[in-house]
Amino acid sequence: MNGSRNGTALVMAQAPRSAAAEAYRTLSTNIQFSSLDRDVRTLLVTSVGPEEGKSIVLANLAITMAEGGKQVVVVDCDLRRPSLHLIFGLEDQPGLTTMMLNEALAPPLQPSPYPNVSLVAAGPLPPNPAELISSERFTRVLAAIAVAADVVLVDAPPISAVTDATILATRVDGVLLVVDSGRTRRDPGRRAAEQLQRVGARVLGAVLTNVKAEKVQADYLGKSR
Repeated sequence: MNGSRNGTALVMAQAPRSAAAEAYRTLSTNIQFSSLDRDVRTLLVTSVGPEEGKSIVLANLAITMAEGGKQVVVVDCDLRRPSLHLIFGLEDQPGLTTMMLNEALAPPLQPSPYPNVSLVAAGPLPPNPAELISSERFTRVLAAIAVAADVVLVDAPPISAVTDATILATRVDGVLLVVDSGRTRRDPGRRAAEQLQRVGARVLGAVLTNVKAEKVQADYLGKSR
């Protein structure tokens, strides 16, 4: 998939007939087939390292799933460098941490510009993100958010940077690991996968970003023959 580091590559909206958009549709279909025996209603998207395109992958996947009629809520659990509100052109608060401070609040859903996709932004950034998402209150808040959706897509910090993604991986139904074709090295990638396996996370697969557009086109056409 042809990800971008500039936070604007929503190919599902900008180029819905492109090979990259078809790749996202294939990803969505593969996720559905992977969950025939066990539903995936909460899906974590993380990466090995920073700037590998995880948030762009999540945003495009949300639009793809919504195309099929699902109500999709995206939740920014990157409480260190949140970016989903920028990608969707929405406000950064109130958000997840606002609800963490007051569970009585309804989930602060912001309708996105794309049908059937809503955002729960990160909200005010806390001093202790890992402690926050380790709490039972976070589990309850995530469950309350899920009531409003068919699918919840959760954005997390990179695995190699902090422990947040590993903690979050134990609180969702599945995990997608984003890997940058030109940036991620084999050993860090292997360590990230092993780290997820050690905590019992259900890793559904990996998504390769920053693949050259001509290669995406060639691979797609080759599979279509």
